[in-house]
Amino acid sequence: MFPSKFKVALAIIFCWVNMVKWVGEIRDPVHGYIYMSELEKRVVDSKPFQRLHRIKQLAGAELTYPGATHTRFLHSLGVMHVSGIMATRFRDLGYISDDDVRMVRLAGLLHDVGHGPFSHIYEEVLDKRRNLTHEDVTRWLVKESEISDIVEEYGFSRSEIADLSVGVFKGENASILNSIIAGPISSDVMDYLLRDSYFAGVEYGKIDFQRLINCMNYVNGVLALEYPGALSALESYIMSRIQMFNAVYFHRAVRAANVVLGRGMEYADEELNLTGFKSVDDFLRLDDETTLVGILSLKPDSVARRLIEMFVWRHLPKCTYELTAHRRDDFISNLLNRESIRRSIEAEIGEEAGVEPEFVFVDVPSVPSVPMRPEDKGVSALSFFVKKPSGVEIHTISDVPSLISHLAKYIDIIRVYAPEEHREKVEEVCEKIFGSKPAFGRVSM
Repeated sequence: MFPSKFKVALAIIFCWVNMVKWVGEIRDPVHGYIYMSELEKRVVDSKPFQRLHRIKQLAGAELTYPGATHTRFLHSLGVMHVSGIMATRFRDLGYISDDDVRMVRLAGLLHDVGHGPFSHIYEEVLDKRRNLTHEDVTRWLVKESEISDIVEEYGFSRSEIADLSVGVFKGENASILNSIIAGPISSDVMDYLLRDSYFAGVEYGKIDFQRLINCMNYVNGVLALEYPGALSALESYIMSRIQMFNAVYFHRAVRAANVVLGRGMEYADEELNLTGFKSVDDFLRLDDETTLVGILSLKPDSVARRLIEMFVWRHLPKCTYELTAHRRDDFISNLLNRESIRRSIEAEIGEEAGVEPEFVFVDVPSVPSVPMRPEDKGVSALSFFVKKPSGVEIHTISDVPSLISHLAKYIDIIRVYAPEEHREKVEEVCEKIFGSKPAFGRVSM
């Protein structure tokens, strides 16, 4: 046995040896201290990443949840932190290397660097105008901005980091590394559930992410969770996701603010060229404040400015009609996928109700599903593994008695918004077009 003083000295040396790789730390209200390596700090100090200070995580949600003013900067740090914990789990199990851990932390840090003003609201406009997503912009920035030089200076490939940051890496251990960033239980989702619920001041997003990670393994080529140890934590994770979409992301007033923002940016795009960036510097000039100031500098009678003034002064349109569906049908699919149909309905409502069609909004958000079955498209479906004397068995979600298999895969909401003074007339017109609202505004289709 070592003397107590010697054990203290050993502990100090151990901590020092294991901490010298960290050259920076940030106090995060969700995860506590988040430590950064020299490479990570260099990336954080770069212009593309510092710009994320000026991009709100939840766009217009702060008009309903005043605490929800947190940024993509904070979220990206959190994703790096959780990515590191997940990667360390797989390294300790012998599947990946220390270099893989560093690589996946860096990818987590950069996964949202391509978000534009007001995050996903801008992305909707960008998709319409240029058929681009924030993932496309992220890969472009990682490869073309100063980040690329920093990444390659430390021995990583800019192309590989760009791909991994959006979960499409094709190199060694790709399945594990992509699952960490963009799998059914990803570092991104775990951080935003915890973070968004914290800042919004609600309880729904509190998940036991450490328990989920501790029960993860990589079995027969798929990410799997230990049964029954992870079952309660997984049920909580999926329920938290559904509840956060219902109570925060798709809250009526939150969506009212966001549809006004999105429509305002869309109408201002031609004049302000919001989606026409050609260089990295052009894109980096785009943030929440510069976009608002730019639109508010337009002519007072322009539709874009009038819409953004509604947002700035919180004179938001009111929800006049709502249906919630838990199954897909052709009508809802057309509304979801075809903007021309939505605009046609808006014009019809506006004409019959005597409202400018630019101020009628048919909103059809859809909760992204957690892949639960092998036939689900995209990333691998969730699976459980069970340890038996004969070896490890893999089971799908449907094999396990649980609440999970009974949860709705989709939640589609149809809402129509209009100025408050036209609320009753618009509701009458909507009932002619969509049919009378069922009790509580919900319908199974």
